[in-house]
Amino acid sequence: MDAATLRATQAPIKERYKSEPKAALITLKAKGSIENEGIACKVETGRALAVAGLHPATGGSGLELCSGDMLLEALVACAGVTLKSVATAIEVPLKSGNVVAEGDLDFRGTLGVDKEAAVGFEAIRLRFDVSTDAPQDKLDLLLKLTERYCVVYQTIKNGPKVEVSLQRV
Repeated sequence: MDAATLRATQAPIKERYKSEPKAALITLKAKGSIENEGIACKVETGRALAVAGLHPATGGSGLELCSGDMLLEALVACAGVTLKSVATAIEVPLKSGNVVAEGDLDFRGTLGVDKEAAVGFEAIRLRFDVSTDAPQDKLDLLLKLTERYCVVYQTIKNGPKVEVSLQRV
């Protein structure tokens, strides 16, 4: 897809959202089931079924997906798609590239071994390795716009309001 095709595809969508702001408000959903053997959760991805379980550092077998890995994978996926979209829009030719996310966890917090240890990622690093002949000012713009428009990155960075509830069914 080139810049003109991307703009043509997105133009009517953007126009609709300008004239009907409420049309842009969409609720994404994820659903999982805990009705299975072991300590795991079956997550419906829309394309397949993913089974998440404990990380080996917390006693898991390593056979199931780790939700921490899945978070980083979601960040990589979103950032990669956003980077490609922005590169297309501002006409930065990318020959090849990789997106890498790393996150640091202290499992003492998760396991309740140390009440002072954080539960969750203490740091996340996102890196793009790209092969391109584009000038540095275009790459700086590419990174700036990718950060600005990547949904998962912005969600992690800005910490949305989160509500949790438990219901008997």
